Amino acid sequence: MENSVKAVVFDLDGTLIDSAPDICASVNKMLASEGITPLDLATVTSFIGEGLPKLVERVILHVDMPLARHQDLTAKTLAIYNETPSDLTQPYDGVRACLDLLKFEGYHLAICTNKPFAITNNVLRELDFLPYFDTIVGADTLAVKKPDPAPLHYCIKELGADQTLYVGDSEIDYKTAINAHIPFALFTGGYRKEGLLYFKNAREFDTFKDLPKLIRTHFN
Repeated sequence: MENSVKAVVFDLDGTLIDSAPDICASVNKMLASEGITPLDLATVTSFIGEGLPKLVERVILHVDMPLARHQDLTAKTLAIYNETPSDLTQPYDGVRACLDLLKFEGYHLAICTNKPFAITNNVLRELDFLPYFDTIVGADTLAVKKPDPAPLHYCIKELGADQTLYVGDSEIDYKTAINAHIPFALFTGGYRKEGLLYFKNAREFDTFKDLPKLIRTHFN
């Protein structure tokens, strides 16, 4: 299709950016306010993937706090994270050059994440990534979030895309792509918990310098 809209939709955390240090810092400030010992980065990183409320639920269970406090502890963590959402966050190596090339080659780019929309927007702005993306879908854009396919379908509709590739790093992203019947590319350097054999039929890449070639091959 000569005039088809070719779209690449990205997850955010663990895919384009390593945001775990900022998320970990926010969790530990919340825990400190409750008089609880901080958690290490690896532990908090293992809790990332289904949105902040789920992450806080996992933290509560891990430190043996009452689950009845989930709502107020989630609100507290979110407020802390909102204050400095990108102080320690860095794009993965080669991401900016990759996005520059994809835009130059005419691909329509979007974000579909389980991070709240406002924080997503702030992080992208502070990293000077906002101009790359035509559409941003966050955890609260719709009434459901990933792995429900609706956010990805909504993203694709907003782009007016005829052909789409979803790029992510985790089991949640993979399930979202399957549920949406959209091809999936896996960044192997993110926050996944499963081995590579779990991601059947996914296209895999280890560094972002390899992604443009993978995308061209996918669409041609």
